[in-house]
Amino acid sequence: MNIADFLSLIEKENEPFGDLSSPLQALWWAKKGYWENAHELAQSAGSVEGDWVHAYLHREEGDLGNAAYWYARAGKPVCRSSLSVEWEKMVKELLK
Repeated sequence: MNIADFLSLIEKENEPFGDLSSPLQALWWAKKGYWENAHELAQSAGSVEGDWVHAYLHREEGDLGNAAYWYARAGKPVCRSSLSVEWEKMVKELLK
C-alpha cells in the first residue's frame, strides 16, 4: 500500500482495517478528525512508532512540551514542518 491508497481508504471507509499497525490506525483517526481515538491508539502502541505518532498528536493539540517529551522517547527531533507535511512523512515511513 502507498500513501495514495491509504488516503483513498480514509475517504471511503468509516474505520481502519484490522491489519494496519496501531500507529497507522492512529494516523487514520487523526486524519478523520478523531483525536481521542488516535491518541488512545498511539498511547497504547508500546513502540517507538507509537511514541512518534503520540508526539505528533500532542503537537497537533498544541501541547508542545508534551510533544517534545514524546519526540525524545521516539528518538526523533521535534518537528518544525507543518502538521500535514509531518503526517504524510509518518504515513510513508510507517507503510514501508
